[in-house]
Amino acid sequence: MHHYQWAKTPPMGWNSWDCYGASVTEDEVKGNAEYMAKYLKPFGWEYVVVDIQWYEPGANSSIYRPFVPLEMDEYSRLMPAVNRFPSAKGGKGFKPLADYIHSLGLKFGIHIMRGIPRQAVHQNTPILGTNVGARDIADTNSICPWNTDMYGVDHRKEGAQAYYDSLFQLYAQWGVDFVKVDDIAASKLYGTHTEEIKMIRKAIDRCGRPMVLSLSPGPAPLDHATLFVENANMWRMTDDFWDRWELLYDMFERCYKWCKLVGPGHWPDADMLPLGNIGIRSVDGGGTDRMTRFTKDEQRTMMTLWIIFRSPLMFGGELRDNDEWTLSLLTNEEVLHVHQNGYGARQVYRENDHVVWTSQDAEGNQFVAMFNISEKRSVVSVSLKDLGCMEPMKARDLWAKEDLGLVKHQLAFELGPHQSILVKLSPAVGKGL
Repeated sequence: MHHYQWAKTPPMGWNSWDCYGASVTEDEVKGNAEYMAKYLKPFGWEYVVVDIQWYEPGANSSIYRPFVPLEMDEYSRLMPAVNRFPSAKGGKGFKPLADYIHSLGLKFGIHIMRGIPRQAVHQNTPILGTNVGARDIADTNSICPWNTDMYGVDHRKEGAQAYYDSLFQLYAQWGVDFVKVDDIAASKLYGTHTEEIKMIRKAIDRCGRPMVLSLSPGPAPLDHATLFVENANMWRMTDDFWDRWELLYDMFERCYKWCKLVGPGHWPDADMLPLGNIGIRSVDGGGTDRMTRFTKDEQRTMMTLWIIFRSPLMFGGELRDNDEWTLSLLTNEEVLHVHQNGYGARQVYRENDHVVWTSQDAEGNQFVAMFNISEKRSVVSVSLKDLGCMEPMKARDLWAKEDLGLVKHQLAFELGPHQSILVKLSPAVGKGL
């Protein structure tokens, strides 16, 4: 089965990084999963993803402790730190936690770093199913510029593919549904790690379990687009995204560049949604424990861009601290319909920091996202003709869930700075009206 089948619509879920950095615990993962099952699952949210360094017993924030001992099995494979994930004891790994998340009707994901643990290489521990050791397959010159856990794997060495195969066999046994691989899509030192992407793709295909493959960090280079489309389900088109307006402003250009590569099974990824309560133990993103620094207008603008463009939606906050407003951003079925069923998204125009995007669905509806990303209140407008509509249409404000009446010539709204509106246009039935 082709990997496109495994993410026919953009994945939606929760990831632990924005709130807990490298230090999330089993109880925190379970608590967020329980919230998702109760409040978000009916709206299509399903992935619960444990981010970086679940194998590091002493992790306490988003700052990595260099060259510390990591939990590992006898075959050079990292294992969950049992002090943080008690159900992993006795070599059970993430299977008990994955089973629990599956019991809630959700899917389980993990983050891994590209490569093989440095400590495996220094100890020359074996590679499952081979006669070689970790030292034989490592490329010790291929390091991650921001984390000391791993060396790269040299694809030319005997046992290299076997190592990746053994990793994904283990993840399949655990019941993993989603794998985010880091230090691979783009690297400050080496660009894109093409051969390791291909080895990982092969290993997933061989493991016998469907797993969504997400590649980080960004910005993934556009000239490798074919590689990403052929091998991954999603890839980061940006560096880590946080709750700062200039990063959101910058995302409009990135979405414009990547929009032609959006499609079933392959999703350019605008990164996580830094919403709700973030920074609890994550000092990355320049803040401490806080509610998102985005204003309500900015939060809705972010959601509207991710929705029309069809980025994966990965919520970054501690879900159990959501207020009514934050929950409302995640549970508007009319808005989420655009995300899950819209297609052909394109930017209609951008001028003077007025931006208009459109997409459509199979039922003949057209969706129009209109943004004022300037610093002053102004009217943003678009003609029906420029949207390709040849006759009057009924309009509906999807966030407000309010009908706006018949539109004959153009949509025009006065929007404050950083404000947006998402409109559905549907054919006006009964021409005689």
